[in-house]
Amino acid sequence: MSITAIVGVNWGDEGKGRIVDYLAGEYQIVVRYQGGNNAGHTVVNEYGKFALNLLPSGIFHPGTVNIIGTGTVVDLEHLVKEIERIRAGGVHVDADNLKLSDRAIICFPFHRAQDRLEEERLGSKKYGSPVRGIAPVYGDKYLKKGIQLGELFYPEYLKERLATVLEWKNAELTRVYGGQGFQLDEIMAWLAEYGEKLKPMITDTTAFLKQAVKEGKKILFEAQLGALRDIHYGIYPFTSSSSSLAAFAPVGAGLFNRPLERVIGVVKAYSTCVGEGPFVTELKDEVGDRLRQIGAEYGAATGRPRRIGYLDLVATKYGAELQGATELALTKLDVLSAEKTLKVCVGYEIDGKVVT
Repeated sequence: MSITAIVGVNWGDEGKGRIVDYLAGEYQIVVRYQGGNNAGHTVVNEYGKFALNLLPSGIFHPGTVNIIGTGTVVDLEHLVKEIERIRAGGVHVDADNLKLSDRAIICFPFHRAQDRLEEERLGSKKYGSPVRGIAPVYGDKYLKKGIQLGELFYPEYLKERLATVLEWKNAELTRVYGGQGFQLDEIMAWLAEYGEKLKPMITDTTAFLKQAVKEGKKILFEAQLGALRDIHYGIYPFTSSSSSLAAFAPVGAGLFNRPLERVIGVVKAYSTCVGEGPFVTELKDEVGDRLRQIGAEYGAATGRPRRIGYLDLVATKYGAELQGATELALTKLDVLSAEKTLKVCVGYEIDGKVVT
């Protein structure tokens, strides 16, 4: 049996989806263990080109079971539409090959609204959120006001809980931000429209994984974003709202009794990032523009142009250590083929001292 994690070493956008798709055929189970639809993995295969935001990249492999784990946050509407999109491309998706943790938290339309209003309020000090509602929903989770997927099976209890949550959330949206509130009936209708389509896939994924371990099946954990966007050890506050580290995989997936055997850290041959925050090697010139065009460096979730820089080995060494990488996968080396001169950052000079 093998338990492997594929994780990003830098800011995300390293090409993890490509590596997962490449290796997923060797594994019986692929698990997304954190994040939401705020970033994406671009996969190109015999079915076509797809940008996956929530679905694990193993979804294209017949016989592979894909799990969206407890550590994720799930926008039901987005997931339903993502499933419909890849089904239209000829990919089979049902309750046999896609399972959702009953403990994963639902990302609601009011979370998206709050995310947008907060970025507008921050103005020039914004965090660069893709405004998919991720920070607000994780905030609600830790305020114990989140709604779990499993609650969809208890509609009366769900409606009662949601009414309490919505009263609090509407007060925040209207009084703090001057925005519009949401009606309970419209949110319940949204749950009915999209939640009913996903209910056959919702299950106790921890029990499923425990049984898979007993049967000796190979399990692959798939991370979203990279080490430098980790909420605990990344470039806080310009991070995501979840832990993108391999060490979090057993918690976010719900498999506690088996250690990781391999951690494949993915590194791009040059640096890219989407969003705000420090980015030491950033190129704001024709070299950066050229690499962006050749490498098609636009966010898979939002389409935003990625910031481009030369390979930053200081950040890369830090990220590889955070991830506990046992091996590295280097991507997009070919994009640099036309460059006559390559520069690599090997140290930061801070107060006259070089830090590596």
